[in-house]
Amino acid sequence: MSARYARIPFPLTHRSLAVRGINRTNIWPPVQRHSQASPLGNVVLRNASRRTMSTTFQIPKVQRAAIFEKTGAPLKIKDDHPVKQPSELKPGECLIHLDCSGVCHTDLHAKNGDWPIPAKLPLIGGHEGVGIVVAIGEHTQDSPVKIGDRVGIKWLAYSCLDCEMCRKGLEQSCLNGQYSGFTVDGTYSQYVTSWVRHVTPIPEGISSAEAASILCAGVTVYRAIKYSKVHIGDWIVLPGAGGGLGHLAVQYAAAMGLRVLAVDTGAEKKKLCMKLGAEKWIDFKESKDLVADIKAATGGLGPHAAVVTASTGAAYSQAIDYLRNGGTLMVVGLPAKAALEADIFYTVTKSIQIIGSYVGNRQDAREALDLAARGKVKCHFTLKPLDALADTFEGMEKGSIVGRVVLNMKD
Repeated sequence: MSARYARIPFPLTHRSLAVRGINRTNIWPPVQRHSQASPLGNVVLRNASRRTMSTTFQIPKVQRAAIFEKTGAPLKIKDDHPVKQPSELKPGECLIHLDCSGVCHTDLHAKNGDWPIPAKLPLIGGHEGVGIVVAIGEHTQDSPVKIGDRVGIKWLAYSCLDCEMCRKGLEQSCLNGQYSGFTVDGTYSQYVTSWVRHVTPIPEGISSAEAASILCAGVTVYRAIKYSKVHIGDWIVLPGAGGGLGHLAVQYAAAMGLRVLAVDTGAEKKKLCMKLGAEKWIDFKESKDLVADIKAATGGLGPHAAVVTASTGAAYSQAIDYLRNGGTLMVVGLPAKAALEADIFYTVTKSIQIIGSYVGNRQDAREALDLAARGKVKCHFTLKPLDALADTFEGMEKGSIVGRVVLNMKD
């Protein structure tokens, strides 16, 4: 493991606090029922106030979890994977009982090992989890979350919050970063450990299952559109518009007042994109000249921006040709073993800007969730059990998944 991925412990503090809790049964039941097959360990969580209150939770010793054991190997679902106990939490850490977890293409790359940077296997995959905080480590100072809060786990599990990248709002590019389901255990499990300053509060007005995909796919496309230098009324083209990221990008772009040209293939994806706010549609498999068709659909000059979420390298190489002068190419999708090829002459003479956009920071996540909670964005997903994960990965590889898949971690 390189120094870049070395685990940096959360900074210790000097003020001691008991593991904190609240007695609000409408948020989190005082006693959680578990299968008789799961050995339980009791933990008393004391309220951070001076009142002599306590709430008792039963934290299981083991749980169900999907393990990526080694590169390219079939995933393994275990019923007896250990649960980190509250007494084992370090300062700044919290334990979350998960309701659900979204499934992302990144998880497939982690499992298959086809990125230049390999995942730290074996570990639990997944990075789109939503659940309830059930424990916070002792000696955690000024935690922004408390016992009973509904929170989300994102791709970025931890950053130092003090380096140049973090101070500039590029926490996701922190050289000391830890990544859920890639360098630390992720969310394909019933319980997960995370950091109090990096979990994201989930607002009212959105279900846990819908929020799961917003935490990664939604944040990713929201930030890309946000920084694409477009204005209300501009044209934006979205290659891969019917996929997990793309169908959310259609909605965020429409909510921002942009004119959306959706590019993908298949009648089902066309129907979805047009329903979600796309103004025009092009099926790339039916098009004889995609560049010409995109230009024609956007007034002859081409779109002002392209946010590419497609999983093929060809989608990037074509963008330079169809973008109008002064246009912006947002590089979002990460196809395996693909290179970004751009004609230097036309990139310069057309004043094309190429910007890499990597997920989002903590503020981006809150903004993306806020739009969804207010009904501006709806994640179209299918809820499945954890046992369906292998079949879901197979569907992703075939390109047959419409929208997103969310796993029910309660079962």
